[in-house]
Amino acid sequence: MLDPVSGIGVRSLPVGPVGGAARPSAPAPAASAIDGGGDFASMLGSAITDFGNKLRQAEAVSIGGVKGTASMQDVVEHVMSAEQSLQAVIAVRDKVISAYQEISRMAI
Repeated sequence: MLDPVSGIGVRSLPVGPVGGAARPSAPAPAASAIDGGGDFASMLGSAITDFGNKLRQAEAVSIGGVKGTASMQDVVEHVMSAEQSLQAVIAVRDKVISAYQEISRMAI
């Protein structure tokens, strides 16, 4: 499963009967707003740094697996974690490119 990215809030689901009188709760504020720091660029930079660290760690554990110093389970866990992080980075990249293309189509 993907690790949560710090700085992104989680929406609360409404509690109560379906179609009932329960009011939906407001989305939780972003963690960066709670902490009082960070903008989108710093959050994105830290996510990329975390991805690089996971990739390096997976590579080191893979080499340890080849040498016989790491268990096969550790190798698989680290490689799968790096793969999931890569998929998340690719998804964010695709969204950024899509947003840029949408902005470039706007009339000035």
